[in-house]
Amino acid sequence: MQKVELKVEGMTCSNCALSVTKLLQKKSFTDIKVSPIIGAVSFRSDKEVSMPEIEKGIASLGYTVAKESNDDHHGHSHSEGGFLKTTQSRFLFTLPFTLVLLLHMLHDILPLHWLMNPWVQLALCLPVFFVGMYYFGKSAVKSIATGVPNMDVLITIGALAAFVYSLYGAIMQLGEDYLFFETTATIITLVFFGNYLEHRSVATTQTALQSLVKKEKVMANMIAFDDKHEEQIFPVENTILQNGDLVLIKTGEQVPADCKILTGDAMLNEAIITGESAPVAKTKKDFIIGGSVVESGIIRAQVTASGKGTVLASIIQMVENAQGEKPPMQKLADKISAIFVPIVLGIAVLTFIINHAAFDKTVAVSLMRSIAVLVISCPCAMGLATPAAIAVGMGRAAKSGILFRNAAGLESFKSIQQVVFDKTGTLTTGKFKVLNFHSTIDETTFKQLIFSIEKFSSHPIASAITEEWKTSNQIRFDTIEEIKGAGMQANDKEGNSYKLGTALFTNVANQENHSFYLTKNEQLLGWVNVGDEIREEAKEVIAWLQKKKINTILLTGDKQFKANQLAQELGIDTVYAEKTPSQKLDIITSLNDAIPTAMVGDGVNDAPALAKATLGISLSAASQLAVQTADVVLVNDGLKNLPKAMGLGRHTDLTIKQNLFWAFAYNVVAIPVAAMGYLTPAVAALAMAFSDVILVLNSIRLFVKKVY
Repeated sequence: MQKVELKVEGMTCSNCALSVTKLLQKKSFTDIKVSPIIGAVSFRSDKEVSMPEIEKGIASLGYTVAKESNDDHHGHSHSEGGFLKTTQSRFLFTLPFTLVLLLHMLHDILPLHWLMNPWVQLALCLPVFFVGMYYFGKSAVKSIATGVPNMDVLITIGALAAFVYSLYGAIMQLGEDYLFFETTATIITLVFFGNYLEHRSVATTQTALQSLVKKEKVMANMIAFDDKHEEQIFPVENTILQNGDLVLIKTGEQVPADCKILTGDAMLNEAIITGESAPVAKTKKDFIIGGSVVESGIIRAQVTASGKGTVLASIIQMVENAQGEKPPMQKLADKISAIFVPIVLGIAVLTFIINHAAFDKTVAVSLMRSIAVLVISCPCAMGLATPAAIAVGMGRAAKSGILFRNAAGLESFKSIQQVVFDKTGTLTTGKFKVLNFHSTIDETTFKQLIFSIEKFSSHPIASAITEEWKTSNQIRFDTIEEIKGAGMQANDKEGNSYKLGTALFTNVANQENHSFYLTKNEQLLGWVNVGDEIREEAKEVIAWLQKKKINTILLTGDKQFKANQLAQELGIDTVYAEKTPSQKLDIITSLNDAIPTAMVGDGVNDAPALAKATLGISLSAASQLAVQTADVVLVNDGLKNLPKAMGLGRHTDLTIKQNLFWAFAYNVVAIPVAAMGYLTPAVAALAMAFSDVILVLNSIRLFVKKVY
């Protein structure tokens, strides 16, 4: 399946997104995701995709596929500029005509009787009307053609009705009671003003993501060698770097791509990735992340990942994907948005009929009330309620070193009542060292056997052992296999069977508690004890969770006595120890069935449990499988951002609910008020203009709001 990703300009609400979605559905594409707030469109196809055809189809809806720079991973879109091509320019063009037109209301105070001439009013209104109809009218017609009428339909009908009625009054010389040219101009001008404010405020929700994107494209000092093998350094854009290239990075410079240090020492600020501003010491063989900044030192490094393969690019892509996701509560708002415009049109017609027929109002009064209903209605608010909050929540999370794989992860935090922790690499650092060991064979051979087996394991303990007991004289086995949560099993060419792991796995009986055992043909060759230190933030995080009345549970494959010791030291409520991956999965399933449960883990054996939990949380240093399975990834290689992640999730969910309440309440209250004649069309247009802005401003509060 081919995946296609586009940037589409011009979308403003969920109805716009629905129009694009319907177009792509007609072409039989699948996994369609459209985010109006960031202009991100993605879909999958099992056949060759004709991009010119897609661009033409999207253009027919009134939107534009942004052209992307070949060198830029995300390709900053080139917004169409020029005369009357932006909401700001349209507003500034129409404003003078509208202000002059409104002065006729002051003819009793100012000598402006010439403004009472209907043909003068028409002349002042026409430029505004033509611009408004070209913009709103064209959009309205295209939205109706797709079967998803948008807000521009309401604006177009309202402004058109006032204009036609006024034109009829002018031609028939019916007097000033029939002239509402200023209403037409005011509606169009104020909606342009509202659109401008909305676009500016919505753009603010993308501040965090944009700051990440800016870090993607920088200059790099590339190292090359001439014919005499002398080092030559020349500047290049990091977008042309490839894996294996050599770069020189000096004090104050940004790391241009993910690299491995070859020579030199440096202090790096990794705040762009981890949210932590304190510099981190890096030296030879250490991996460094593109986007981080060298605060002091000079290093030579080799590129290990560039372009879309870097950690920063992956983070940006994950944030954009998550912002394009729709949590369950938004689906109701989308359904209502899809039928909102026809409903409002029906209400407007009823408003005119009831006011004119039942309450004996004049045609002019009834028409103005009907127009006010059209203009004050705002389906955009319902469409923006969730995306605006998610954009801010996801952006702040990314800046803090918290990555949500999808929007549902944000929403899931609100219901979590207990958190299950893995032990090794999660509550502990995962940095093990050998404390002591005992063997019944030659010590060198014992270490050689263990190294030769453990080098094939992904477990943190295995990594520590192989680093400490590394040897070039290793034993080669015929077969070797890792049994998740239990140990390693190997067979040599002579047919001997080796097992390295827990007492249960190796069938060792009547032994003291040791970390793991080595057997050959079921005969014990020795044991090893390793130690692991507790993460410094673990106790504080556990205390915070318990303060919030959230149960804490330790679920590990480690020994019962070690698990009990750790739980007692950290104050964890419940302990499940010596569990296999399948048993972990069963326990998580059982806990999940009782109350919503989050699982925090980092190993291969945690992946099934992470996937099964209500919310799976992984650390960035975790195994690739655990990271891919988790809903949330804590990038700072630690637990300290877990409270912030939970707080952001809950407050983002709260903000979404506030936004949706405002969107529904605004329309429920505003439409009847307009229908009863308490608002003029001009005031209604102003109210509508600010309805979206208030909603977005409420979302922007998440940038600075205390969340935990």
